[in-house]
Amino acid sequence: MTDTEIINLFFERSEQAITELAKKHGSAVARVARNILGNEQDTEECVNDTYLGTWNAIPPHKPSPLRTFVCKIARNLATMKYHSNTAEKRNSQYDLALDELEECLSDNGSVEEAYEAKELREAINGFMATLNHFDRFIFMRRYWYSDPVKDIAKMADSTTNSVTVRLFRIREKLRLYLEKEGLLV
Repeated sequence: MTDTEIINLFFERSEQAITELAKKHGSAVARVARNILGNEQDTEECVNDTYLGTWNAIPPHKPSPLRTFVCKIARNLATMKYHSNTAEKRNSQYDLALDELEECLSDNGSVEEAYEAKELREAINGFMATLNHFDRFIFMRRYWYSDPVKDIAKMADSTTNSVTVRLFRIREKLRLYLEKEGLLV
Protein backbone atom coordinates (compact mmCIF):
# COMPACT_ATOMS: atom_id res chain seq x y z
CA MET A 1 0.00 0.00 0.00
CA THR A 2 1.34 3.46 -0.86
CA ASP A 3 1.80 6.27 1.64
CA THR A 4 -0.96 8.23 -0.08
CA GLU A 5 -3.39 5.32 0.35
CA ILE A 6 -2.42 5.02 4.03
CA ILE A 7 -2.94 8.75 4.56
CA ASN A 8 -6.34 8.49 2.86
CA LEU A 9 -7.27 5.75 5.36
CA PHE A 10 -6.36 8.13 8.18
CA PHE A 11 -8.58 10.82 6.64
CA GLU A 12 -11.41 8.27 6.43
CA ARG A 13 -10.70 7.46 10.12
CA SER A 14 -10.34 3.79 9.23
CA GLU A 15 -8.56 1.74 11.88
CA GLN A 16 -6.86 -0.14 9.04
CA ALA A 17 -4.67 2.95 8.65
CA ILE A 18 -2.74 1.95 11.78
CA THR A 19 -2.37 -1.63 10.55
CA GLU A 20 -1.06 -0.51 7.16
CA LEU A 21 1.23 2.09 8.74
CA ALA A 22 2.67 -0.58 11.04
CA LYS A 23 3.25 -2.94 8.10
CA LYS A 24 5.00 -0.34 5.98
CA HIS A 25 6.88 1.81 8.49
CA GLY A 26 6.67 -0.04 11.81
CA SER A 27 10.21 -1.39 11.67
CA ALA A 28 11.64 2.11 11.08
CA VAL A 29 9.57 3.54 13.93
CA ALA A 30 10.70 0.74 16.26
CA ARG A 31 14.33 1.17 15.27
CA VAL A 32 14.29 4.90 16.04
CA ALA A 33 12.68 4.28 19.43
CA ARG A 34 14.96 1.33 20.24
CA ASN A 35 18.11 3.27 19.37
CA ILE A 36 17.14 6.01 21.77
CA LEU A 37 15.55 3.99 24.56
CA GLY A 38 17.58 0.77 24.48
CA ASN A 39 14.73 -1.10 26.14
CA GLU A 40 12.19 -3.33 24.37
CA GLN A 41 9.31 -2.59 26.73
CA ASP A 42 9.77 1.17 26.42
CA THR A 43 10.25 0.79 22.67
CA GLU A 44 6.95 -1.05 22.30
CA GLU A 45 5.18 1.61 24.35
CA CYS A 46 6.76 4.35 22.26
CA VAL A 47 5.75 2.64 19.00
CA ASN A 48 2.14 2.42 20.18
CA ASP A 49 2.21 6.06 21.29
CA THR A 50 3.60 6.96 17.87
CA TYR A 51 0.64 5.32 16.16
CA LEU A 52 -1.74 7.20 18.45
CA GLY A 53 0.13 10.45 17.77
CA THR A 54 -0.09 9.82 14.04
CA TRP A 55 -3.81 9.07 14.34
CA ASN A 56 -4.31 12.39 16.13
CA ALA A 57 -2.15 14.35 13.66
CA ILE A 58 -3.71 13.03 10.42
CA PRO A 59 -5.95 14.84 9.66
CA PRO A 60 -5.36 17.80 9.51
CA HIS A 61 -1.76 17.15 8.42
CA LYS A 62 -1.11 15.41 5.13
CA PRO A 63 2.55 14.51 5.55
CA SER A 64 4.96 13.84 2.75
CA PRO A 65 6.95 11.69 3.19
CA LEU A 66 4.97 9.66 5.70
CA ARG A 67 7.98 7.70 6.97
CA THR A 68 9.81 10.85 8.03
CA PHE A 69 6.65 12.16 9.70
CA VAL A 70 6.09 9.06 11.84
CA CYS A 71 9.80 8.69 12.63
CA LYS A 72 9.84 12.30 13.84
CA ILE A 73 6.89 11.58 16.13
CA ALA A 74 8.64 8.42 17.39
CA ARG A 75 11.91 10.29 17.90
CA ASN A 76 10.22 13.06 19.90
CA LEU A 77 8.27 10.59 22.06
CA ALA A 78 11.32 8.40 22.62
CA THR A 79 13.42 11.40 23.57
CA MET A 80 10.83 12.54 26.13
CA LYS A 81 10.60 8.99 27.53
CA TYR A 82 14.39 8.73 27.58
CA HIS A 83 14.74 11.95 29.57
CA SER A 84 12.08 10.88 32.07
CA ASN A 85 13.73 7.47 32.46
CA THR A 86 17.30 8.69 32.79
CA ALA A 87 17.31 11.78 34.93
CA GLU A 88 20.27 10.32 36.83
CA LYS A 89 21.38 7.48 34.54
CA ARG A 90 23.09 7.51 31.14
CA ASN A 91 22.28 5.52 27.98
CA SER A 92 25.78 5.47 26.52
CA GLN A 93 24.73 4.97 22.87
CA TYR A 94 22.26 7.85 22.67
CA ASP A 95 24.26 10.14 24.96
CA LEU A 96 27.36 9.50 22.90
CA ALA A 97 25.61 10.58 19.69
CA LEU A 98 24.29 13.72 21.40
CA ASP A 99 27.69 14.49 22.92
CA GLU A 100 29.35 14.19 19.51
CA LEU A 101 26.99 16.78 18.04
CA GLU A 102 27.09 19.05 21.07
CA GLU A 103 30.84 19.50 20.61
CA CYS A 104 30.38 21.13 17.22
CA LEU A 105 27.11 22.98 17.86
CA SER A 106 27.86 24.97 20.97
CA ASP A 107 30.52 25.56 23.52
CA ASN A 108 28.54 27.27 26.28
CA GLY A 109 24.93 26.47 27.07
CA SER A 110 22.53 24.82 24.69
CA VAL A 111 21.79 25.83 21.14
CA GLU A 112 18.17 26.52 22.07
CA GLU A 113 19.29 29.16 24.57
CA ALA A 114 21.65 30.85 22.13
CA TYR A 115 19.74 30.83 18.83
CA GLU A 116 16.29 30.43 17.44
CA ALA A 117 15.62 26.85 16.39
CA LYS A 118 14.34 27.93 12.99
CA GLU A 119 17.62 29.66 12.05
CA LEU A 120 19.65 26.67 13.16
CA ARG A 121 17.40 24.24 11.27
CA GLU A 122 17.74 26.27 8.07
CA ALA A 123 21.51 26.44 8.47
CA ILE A 124 21.80 22.69 9.05
CA ASN A 125 19.59 22.01 6.03
CA GLY A 126 21.85 24.28 3.99
CA PHE A 127 24.88 22.41 5.29
CA MET A 128 23.31 19.03 4.49
CA ALA A 129 22.82 20.18 0.89
CA THR A 130 26.60 20.63 0.60
CA LEU A 131 27.32 17.01 1.57
CA ASN A 132 27.66 14.13 -0.85
CA HIS A 133 25.18 11.27 -0.67
CA PHE A 134 27.41 9.00 1.46
CA ASP A 135 28.20 11.69 4.05
CA ARG A 136 24.55 12.74 4.23
CA PHE A 137 23.55 9.09 4.71
CA ILE A 138 25.94 8.40 7.60
CA PHE A 139 25.19 11.76 9.25
CA MET A 140 21.43 11.11 9.18
CA ARG A 141 21.78 7.51 10.34
CA ARG A 142 23.93 8.61 13.28
CA TYR A 143 22.26 11.82 14.39
CA TRP A 144 18.64 11.39 13.30
CA TYR A 145 18.10 7.65 13.66
CA SER A 146 20.75 7.31 16.43
CA ASP A 147 22.19 4.18 14.81
CA PRO A 148 25.40 2.81 16.33
CA VAL A 149 28.52 3.44 14.23
CA LYS A 150 29.08 -0.29 13.70
CA ASP A 151 25.57 -0.65 12.22
CA ILE A 152 26.11 2.35 9.95
CA ALA A 153 29.40 0.86 8.78
CA LYS A 154 27.60 -2.38 7.94
CA MET A 155 24.83 -0.54 6.06
CA ALA A 156 27.38 1.53 4.16
CA ASP A 157 29.65 -1.45 3.42
CA SER A 158 32.47 0.36 5.18
CA THR A 159 34.61 -0.03 8.28
CA THR A 160 33.74 1.30 11.71
CA ASN A 161 36.93 3.34 11.75
CA SER A 162 36.18 4.88 8.36
CA VAL A 163 32.67 5.90 9.41
CA THR A 164 33.96 7.30 12.72
CA VAL A 165 36.56 9.42 10.91
CA ARG A 166 34.01 10.61 8.33
CA LEU A 167 31.56 11.59 11.07
CA PHE A 168 34.29 13.51 12.88
CA ARG A 169 35.14 15.39 9.67
CA ILE A 170 31.47 16.11 8.95
CA ARG A 171 30.97 17.49 12.47
CA GLU A 172 34.03 19.68 12.00
CA LYS A 173 32.70 20.93 8.65
CA LEU A 174 29.33 21.60 10.31
CA ARG A 175 30.99 23.60 13.08
CA LEU A 176 32.91 25.70 10.53
CA TYR A 177 29.79 26.14 8.42
CA LEU A 178 27.77 27.36 11.42
CA GLU A 179 30.60 29.75 12.40
CA LYS A 180 30.64 31.11 8.86
CA GLU A 181 26.85 31.59 9.01
CA GLY A 182 27.28 33.51 12.27
CA LEU A 183 25.46 30.96 14.38
CA LEU A 184 28.49 30.03 16.49
CA VAL A 185 31.00 32.33 18.08
